Amino acid sequence: MNLYDILAAGFAVERAKPAFLLSDGSAVSYAELEAGAAQIAGHLVASGVAPGDRVGLQAEKSVEAVMIYLGVLKAGAVFLPLNSAYTRAEVDYFIGDAAPRVFITDAQAFRAEADASDPLIKSVERADHHLASLIYTSGTTGRSKGAMLSHGNLAANAKALHAAWGFTPDDVLLHALPIFHVHGLFVALHCAFLSGAPMVWLTKFDDAQVLAGLARSTVMMGVPTFYTRLLANSNFTRQRAAHMRLFICGSAPLLESTFVEFEERTGMRILERYGMSEAVIITTNPLVGERIPGSVGYPLPGVDLRIGASEETGVIEIRGPSVFGGYWEMPEKTAQEFTADGFFMTGDVGRQDPDGRVWISGRAKDLIISGGYNVYPKEIELVIDELVGITESAVVGVPHPDFGEGVVAVVIGVGDEMAMIAECRRQLAPYKAPKRIVFVGELPRNAMGKVQKNLLRDQYAGLFTRG
Repeated sequence: MNLYDILAAGFAVERAKPAFLLSDGSAVSYAELEAGAAQIAGHLVASGVAPGDRVGLQAEKSVEAVMIYLGVLKAGAVFLPLNSAYTRAEVDYFIGDAAPRVFITDAQAFRAEADASDPLIKSVERADHHLASLIYTSGTTGRSKGAMLSHGNLAANAKALHAAWGFTPDDVLLHALPIFHVHGLFVALHCAFLSGAPMVWLTKFDDAQVLAGLARSTVMMGVPTFYTRLLANSNFTRQRAAHMRLFICGSAPLLESTFVEFEERTGMRILERYGMSEAVIITTNPLVGERIPGSVGYPLPGVDLRIGASEETGVIEIRGPSVFGGYWEMPEKTAQEFTADGFFMTGDVGRQDPDGRVWISGRAKDLIISGGYNVYPKEIELVIDELVGITESAVVGVPHPDFGEGVVAVVIGVGDEMAMIAECRRQLAPYKAPKRIVFVGELPRNAMGKVQKNLLRDQYAGLFTRG
């Protein structure tokens, strides 16, 4: 079944009910959302977009962008969301790799353009295995990989989360996340849609708007940065949080100190969960039951999780209905990432208690997660190594009280730290740029000459957290 039809079946029965509550006081109803998606789907089909064609979107967060996402699904095409902060060079790679039939950079203009086409009333038929979205995720090979998520993958995960987190039509979701990422796009939107619930729709995290939004919301989803910023604001009080039934956190590790401070401030425990682009959400702490700081909870129903090589601590391997089908146009890489019996090797290292509770201790690879976004060190190192005066660089992520992990470049050479950071921000999306650059005489290496990044992470672990 087309994922669009599964989501639309959950839309508010009374379509006049708000789907989006905007910061200017206006609202967009479920009827308007449904009509916009149908109009865009009709426009795509009239433009020659066929089932399976990719449709790319790189635009700022908006209601129209959501209509485009739903319209792409309804038309049977494949949605390709891209971070609005990507540079032209970065986008060129994605376009070259995914070969989208349509690439949209202005959601409002595209929505207006679609008004000239007849709406698509009946969704294009899709089966569970048909591709619904292509999500590019950084790895450690230097080349971004397109994770292929099917209609069945996304539907299974949405239904599991909707049940696990107890969503009902009475909920109101505070949505301040970006929608080019699985967290804001699939996790948040799908839970709201399946409930026919309204969303307090914020284009970005803003302290004042979030504090105001809490008064009319029941659920908030965020990254650790959201919660550290709330706690840093003296206006965030127990009374401000009293209207909420649930705070959910993911996309980056939540510091235990943040968990404890949040409970002390509000009397509520943040529900932490664990996911990734290749499987959306994998585990969650319980809605009813013990939420333990540092743990990401239990596998969702239908998810088989094991620790590789049957070790007490090892690489987490998963299998289940929401696990992706493979990497776009990379059959060899796909084969390398799956075991012979069909488990996906996540690259995350952890352990599992006898009762099934999961704890994540780190990543087997060097991927950095800063503010909920994946950052691949090699991409930054290539930029820094080309700068005048620099011989070599090694980029690592270390604990950061606001972003979960902060990007640090340890370099051999001489230069002006601020000027180098500015140049990185010019060539890369801002979240990828180092927050600090440290100059050293040499880098720690093993007997084979490989830089020992684990030693660098240990050495600079307190760079952002020292008092």
